[in-house]
Amino acid sequence: MAKRKDARVTVILECNSCTRNGLKKVSTGISRYITQKNRHNTPNRLELRKFCPYCYKHMIHGEIKK
Repeated sequence: MAKRKDARVTVILECNSCTRNGLKKVSTGISRYITQKNRHNTPNRLELRKFCPYCYKHMIHGEIKK
């Protein structure tokens, strides 16, 4: 039988403000979360508001490439 693509894929979410500021940040590190999304329901890149321990507040975390 032919192997088909799964609908659920694992994605990595990364804090947008930490990556944007880069070297300007006093604290080092980038907040990342691992989650799953359904490729058929959300074909676009996923963006969620999650807590960033480096910014000390809830920020938008966007999907990145693996």
